[in-house]
Amino acid sequence: VLRRQAQLVQKIDKKILKVIEDLKDTLLSQKDPKGVGLAAPQIGVSLQIFVMLSGMKVRTVINPKIISRSKKKNLENSGEDKILEGCLSLPNYYGPLERAWKVKIRYLNPETQKIEEETFKEFDSQIVQHEIDHLNGVLFVDKLLEQKKPLYQHTGEEWEEVELL
Repeated sequence: VLRRQAQLVQKIDKKILKVIEDLKDTLLSQKDPKGVGLAAPQIGVSLQIFVMLSGMKVRTVINPKIISRSKKKNLENSGEDKILEGCLSLPNYYGPLERAWKVKIRYLNPETQKIEEETFKEFDSQIVQHEIDHLNGVLFVDKLLEQKKPLYQHTGEEWEEVELL
């Protein structure tokens, strides 16, 4: 499921609301490592839905489409050693992935409202791009390979570089 393009949600019904609730519960129960975003394929459901922590609330995004990306990148002002992206599907693996600093997306919320939003900046932008990648069957390690960036494994107190093939 993680490697397939997820299907568009055609109708927001009880089944879809249950998937959303499962996503929220799963995300909020993650403690080590703590989760900030979770896509439906990560819980075995091939649908275009993800949830993310934004501030103190959990946001739900359905059928997202990126409309625009900033040319500015997230690593430009912070240095590669400060932003390491990880994934709940590959716990304890991280890499300095370069992503757009800001994105504008179009999506549905659970109340079926069509929303176009450009407020996803910095870390929220990184989460949105990561989760949309999941909906397209792409994992963050694929992007690390593409960008020729290292992958690290966090084992307790140690960080160890892992060879990507």
